[in-house]
Amino acid sequence: MLYLIGLGLGDVKDITVKGLEMVKKCSRVYLEMYTSILGVEKEILEEFYGRELLLADRELVESAADEILEDADENDVAFLVVGDPFGATTHSDLVLRAQEKNIKVQVVHNASIINAVGCCGLQLYSYGEVVSIPFWTDTWQPDSFYDKILENYQRGLHTLCLLDIKVKEPTPESILKKKKEYMPPKFMSVAEASNILLRIIKNKNETNLGLTTSSLAVGLARVGSDSQKIVTCTLSKMSIEDLGSPLHCLVIPGKVLHPLEKEYLLQFAKDEEITNMLSPC
Repeated sequence: MLYLIGLGLGDVKDITVKGLEMVKKCSRVYLEMYTSILGVEKEILEEFYGRELLLADRELVESAADEILEDADENDVAFLVVGDPFGATTHSDLVLRAQEKNIKVQVVHNASIINAVGCCGLQLYSYGEVVSIPFWTDTWQPDSFYDKILENYQRGLHTLCLLDIKVKEPTPESILKKKKEYMPPKFMSVAEASNILLRIIKNKNETNLGLTTSSLAVGLARVGSDSQKIVTCTLSKMSIEDLGSPLHCLVIPGKVLHPLEKEYLLQFAKDEEITNMLSPC
């Protein structure tokens, strides 16, 4: 049996009782460590679970999944995912690979940023399509995600922007080498994401469509942890906001907010400008 087990978002204790019971009985336990991070050291997880954890990077999961699935038709194997197991399409692919090998699969769900983002007060049923904002380089600056944000905005829907992370990414110079060298871990901040959006807005010169440097933005950091932080300010001011250590995500609210959403967001207002924007007329 292959068990896909969600770990939640906050700390080592966020795993469900059901998930923990499964971890303790499995012959091998993999910890997926490239689509997200829990913010807890591997050794702490191992001590709490009472099990050794095998780190599963992108290369292992996407290119050598057979290693994870080896003998899972006869033994129990656990695959641990920060948040919910289906928070990334990679994990759906792992399930399909297991089914092709006639390996039974059981999923234990948990909280993910997709539902935990409700902590900022914007109502979950008013969110549109989720987007991912990738790191830009000098030669690669994709902006297709912006069109989805703009479409959501104009329809009065909020957009959850998931921000890029780089964990065990090979350096460009080493890709063709037999021995790969890896870049240091890198996590996009709300300030970096906001700067990318501001550059796109400037390049497209489409401020007449409603999304501007003064548009409302909500920055969230370490959702679900004791150090969770939420800030509401303009997109321009978010580009210089420091929310501390990762993980971060950014929300661009829809064009029209419900009065309860405004009232809830007021507690996170960064300055008087936002307070006036959200306060009842």
